[in-house]
Amino acid sequence: MTSSHTDCHYCLQSLRGRKYALREENAYCVPCYDSLYANPCEECKQPIECNSKDLAYKGRHWHEGCFRCAKCSRSLVEKPFAAKDEILLCTECYSDEYSSKCFHCQKTIMPGSRKMEFKGSSWHESCFVCQYCRQPLGTKPLITKDNENYCVPCFEKQFAHHCYSCKKVITSGGVTYHNQPWHKECFVCGGCKTQLSGQRFISKDEYPYCVDCFGKFYAKKCAACKKPITALGGAKYISFEERQWHGECFNCAKCSVSLVGQEFLTRQDDILCHECGSA
Repeated sequence: MTSSHTDCHYCLQSLRGRKYALREENAYCVPCYDSLYANPCEECKQPIECNSKDLAYKGRHWHEGCFRCAKCSRSLVEKPFAAKDEILLCTECYSDEYSSKCFHCQKTIMPGSRKMEFKGSSWHESCFVCQYCRQPLGTKPLITKDNENYCVPCFEKQFAHHCYSCKKVITSGGVTYHNQPWHKECFVCGGCKTQLSGQRFISKDEYPYCVDCFGKFYAKKCAACKKPITALGGAKYISFEERQWHGECFNCAKCSVSLVGQEFLTRQDDILCHECGSA
């Protein structure tokens, strides 16, 4: 600005025919204004004179020509930029240095764009989708298989096992029996309905039974002790003329010697060793 009617507020020199600057309604010649009020440039440390454009960011100032990316030196004037540890970077350089890479496409997630975080990795919002139906997962419940994410309905449709007993999806755990999956809570004795997971059981017609129920409903009775013969754990039993004995019960009725693997004689319902039977 020029004036012929005022003096410099600081040095009192006439401003007639000279450029001057106003500050708080006071006029200053350019040298006085620059010495008193010009901001130092963050880059070159020289004052930003009143006839130069002063670019400010968070209380710091730059000449227009000094306002550049610290890495590639491209001008940041009227362009988006990012700051890291008080250093200014263009968005491309910032992304190369500091931005996350998308777990799915491995491309940079640009500053300002929305990203999704899951299990310590980052995704573009457009990449964080169900592998099967391709619908966005957002904050919906999901299940991961082979590093791919699925919404719960698609995972159940594609991969989940269905319980052999109740036919519902097994989402975790479970028991395998006769090559069929079961819920733990569905894997129960066919008689008393006691849960059998981790317990001893015996199979009958593709269903499991606890030892007591199997003995009660299905096991043959020992001709000697009258208790069920379950053959649990590979125990041996002896069968003769439609009668069965526990291996440890197959003894001579007179002298109690074991007859397992030995010759024996019968007398009515008794079994006898050869010596007792011949006496």
